[in-house]
Amino acid sequence: MTNSYLHNNDILQDRFGLKVAALLSDAADDLPHDITERLRAARHQALAKRKILKTRTASSVVPSGGSAALTYGDEGLNWWSSMASALPLIALVVGLFAISNVMDRDSAQEIAKVDTALLADDLPPAAYADPGFLQFLKAGQNLGR
Repeated sequence: MTNSYLHNNDILQDRFGLKVAALLSDAADDLPHDITERLRAARHQALAKRKILKTRTASSVVPSGGSAALTYGDEGLNWWSSMASALPLIALVVGLFAISNVMDRDSAQEIAKVDTALLADDLPPAAYADPGFLQFLKAGQNLGR
């Protein structure tokens, strides 16, 4: 269905273009000489640009999912543009390493603070491992209320 719709659309566009061209051609006879010369020069420029665009053809067809994509070759990709396209990946890897180092350093500082507090306290470290000591601390908190 879409194929016939596109075909009918192309036919309608062609008819409209022919009608516009006929109307413009009829009116062109009444134009002054300098305007017709400018129009002729513009027409030649447009045709030259159209020929340049037509000569550029697809160099390969690349499968892309369930469809195909036309590629126009290298498009000037050289060593520098390849490096520029890899730059975001390099930045991501460096960022992940930096985050990992910061997290490791913060974790080590927290463990060092806990160890320092345990060693600087009046109680020996073995007291913290005693199950009765936990009961003693809970009882002390209940008495304070």
